[in-house]
Amino acid sequence: MFPEIIAPRDLRAPIDAFVGSIVNEYSGLLRAMTQPLLDLLVWMDVLLRESPWWLVILAVALLAWLASRRIVLPLVVSVLMFLLGVLGLWDASMQTLSIMLVAVILSVLIGVPIGILMASFKWLRSIMLPVLDVMQTMPSFVYLIPVVMLFNLGKIAAIIATIVYAVPPVIRLTDLGIRLVDAEVLEASRAFGANRGKQLFGVQLPLALPNIMAGINQTTMMALAMVVIASMIGVRGLGYEVLQGINRLQVGRGLLAGLGIVILAIVFDRITQALGRRYQYKES
Repeated sequence: MFPEIIAPRDLRAPIDAFVGSIVNEYSGLLRAMTQPLLDLLVWMDVLLRESPWWLVILAVALLAWLASRRIVLPLVVSVLMFLLGVLGLWDASMQTLSIMLVAVILSVLIGVPIGILMASFKWLRSIMLPVLDVMQTMPSFVYLIPVVMLFNLGKIAAIIATIVYAVPPVIRLTDLGIRLVDAEVLEASRAFGANRGKQLFGVQLPLALPNIMAGINQTTMMALAMVVIASMIGVRGLGYEVLQGINRLQVGRGLLAGLGIVILAIVFDRITQALGRRYQYKES
């Protein structure tokens, strides 16, 4: 047995004290600051759950057509979305979809600018890469503890935990896509008088879009992967159905809910992949 050099309790105590002090002093402020986010989550949840089922399917099919410009993908995703209703999972799927959509939108709004800054500043990239490694490898239950302490059980804790888990791919691939832009292309744009801003928005970001879309695809899949964990902190949806199936040993309930998660994953994976391929073909 390895000799005890430092008592584990002595290592844990300062961390617990630090987090406890933040909870005592700032939890109220943080909850007030995240109230608009909670309002957005509630609005998205109500919008999807109270909209006619056929309208939601039509919207997803339209999104698939805009991504692929082919009729096959909209038909496939329409059938898959209809299957969610046939399986009795429509309401739970809309609850899950609302959390996933908000998490992905916020992850993109956070991740793309950070990826741009990482590609622009090497010192920031050297700092962020270890942070991203920790975010991707740290078990999600670990950072759920302080999040739940600060925001209580519910949607806010779930969305923050989901963003922490899902945002690294879009940051990494935005950074990679911008850095992969050919130096000769940038030199040519400078020769035509493009400043730093015009290079970024007129050259680098358009050429990096296939990589950025791949990052959004991975972020979407990782956000969906968090639905079961989010159910453990009070969020309803397909993950809650899986959790109830585990707690009550109802194999059928858990299996059908798991199938619903797979269907949502397939639908949005195919849509984001189709959109990524369109941008890739445009650039090639």
